[in-house]
Amino acid sequence: MTREKWLFEITPKNNLFDLSLKEIWNYRDLLFLFVKRDVITLYKQTILGPLWYIIQPLFTSIIFTIVFNKIANIETNGVPPFLFNLAGITAWNYFKDCLIATSDTFKKNENIFGKVYFPRVIMPLSIVVSNLLKFGIQLLIFLGFYFYYITQGMEVTVSLNLLLLPIIIIAMGVLGLGLGMMISSMVTKYRDLTFLVSFGVQLLMYLSAVVYPIELMREKLLDFAWVVEYNPMTTVIITFRNIMLNTRNVSMNDILYLCAISFSTFLVGLLVFNKTEKTFIDTI
Repeated sequence: MTREKWLFEITPKNNLFDLSLKEIWNYRDLLFLFVKRDVITLYKQTILGPLWYIIQPLFTSIIFTIVFNKIANIETNGVPPFLFNLAGITAWNYFKDCLIATSDTFKKNENIFGKVYFPRVIMPLSIVVSNLLKFGIQLLIFLGFYFYYITQGMEVTVSLNLLLLPIIIIAMGVLGLGLGMMISSMVTKYRDLTFLVSFGVQLLMYLSAVVYPIELMREKLLDFAWVVEYNPMTTVIITFRNIMLNTRNVSMNDILYLCAISFSTFLVGLLVFNKTEKTFIDTI
């Protein structure tokens, strides 16, 4: 009996580490469509709309400056406290938004995933790409205040370290994507993780040197400083500040450490995500 030849044949993928880059490229129009959807619908029915991109980091920076720098008297190594906090919050917000949004991928999109096929990784990937717009707006706000402080007499020197900024941004997005895919895969079975993520992210912020210099942790809590130092997001925050404010030389060892952790996390997240996508519809 002759076997029929089909034009298309859909079969399960056995290689969990298959990045499917060619398939993702073939679905690039869908990726851009999801990015557009994320940007437009997020604040579509809000009064202030994209202004929330600006309001949130500014008000957070003001509160942190009052509480941690004015009341608690935390020094910022000669950098204006508001600018110090705004730099940390700008970097942290991009990672946080990528992590929280991608951590609920399967649950939020179960109806779409159950009806039509497309590379599932496109969904969390679109979130990371769309958040770049928000990050770009907040980065412009930071630069606006940066130039304001220059006019007020703040010393500034331009460094070639600025060329490393794209690497930091990519590492942040990849790290958030990897962790988000891991959590999203576990949420299909353990719904409680949805509530734990928001709480955990808040705690992680205080372990990432967002509101204080790392020297303060070494001085006050020397025995626990290693927890903060080995946190990859601490490396992100410190390196981002060093690049934007040029407060010290950027360590290439830190860059290599961050890239290694970020891409290792992404590969593990992809492994778990690819395994879960085959059976999630039965457990969601």
